[in-house]
Amino acid sequence: MALNPMEQFAIKPLIPLHIGGYDVSFTNQSLLMVIVVVAAGLFLSLAVKPGKLVPGRGQSMAEMSYEFVANMIHSATGEDGLRFFPLVFSLFIFVLFSNFFGMIPGSYTVTSQIMVTFALASLVILTVIVTGFVKHGIGFLKLFVPHAPLPLLFLLVPIEVISFLTRPISLSVRLFANMLAGHTMLAVFAGFVIALGGAGGVLSLLSIAPMALIVGILLLELLVAFLQAYVFAILTCIYLNEALHLHDQH
Repeated sequence: MALNPMEQFAIKPLIPLHIGGYDVSFTNQSLLMVIVVVAAGLFLSLAVKPGKLVPGRGQSMAEMSYEFVANMIHSATGEDGLRFFPLVFSLFIFVLFSNFFGMIPGSYTVTSQIMVTFALASLVILTVIVTGFVKHGIGFLKLFVPHAPLPLLFLLVPIEVISFLTRPISLSVRLFANMLAGHTMLAVFAGFVIALGGAGGVLSLLSIAPMALIVGILLLELLVAFLQAYVFAILTCIYLNEALHLHDQH
């Protein structure tokens, strides 16, 4: 029987629970999110707890991650954006750990679910909107009015508004689609290896080719797992920069 490559993305209830007609069961996806949060929290807490002058491997990795995100925020938003370090760092670490945990066989890829990535993207856009109105008041609406001749504004302003409103979709789909595609490809080639390996004879030797491809794709997926966390974080910084400075730094 052929393996279904989409089965790995199925949400399965572990503790069935219904409240007011709504299904709020604790699922395998919920479990992995809890594991990701706990693992990331323990790693960052225990790694920096010794506070050695000459850091060990764990402390070095934790300090590098702090500096990496801080430099990202500073370069994208300036000094004003550093106040959002807890948000951006939390998003980066959550997405990064979720992507890496999803690479473990038998695990679950939280970021392969569009509702998870959409919730994260909605949080980012909501923060941008609140920040913009808090700092600029009604002047935040100038973000949708580019520097252009008046006749062109009748065309450009609706485009800017639509572009802004679609950001949660584009931000969430980018992460969701990349993780879904990569894991699906791995499952497909794994199916080829199992099918050819079980065929016997010369066909068993042919399983070496898809196995080699799996290794290559796996290494690529590890790179993609980091890059997608970075892209999500840097786009968050860019959107926050627009809310803080409007068109000043365009």
